[in-house]
Amino acid sequence: MGKLKRAEYEDLLEPLELELVAMARWAAKTGARILVILEGRDTAGKSGVIRAISDRLNPRQVRTVALGKPSEREQGQWYFQRYV
Repeated sequence: MGKLKRAEYEDLLEPLELELVAMARWAAKTGARILVILEGRDTAGKSGVIRAISDRLNPRQVRTVALGKPSEREQGQWYFQRYV
């Protein structure tokens, strides 16, 4: 699969952004909490994904946390064991 053209990307992104905003409204209304965990190598595009998600949401409802490199002991554990 190759890289998307900008116009195609925008067409695919718009309905997803609308769904994201609807989900954020639902969470605010119901008091639900949502956790999104992104894990990947350097330059994998994590920052772009975080920006794409948080740009459309109310900053009062969103918190982004960058976690440091795991210790030697933590490297042997699943991600969820360390932080969740």
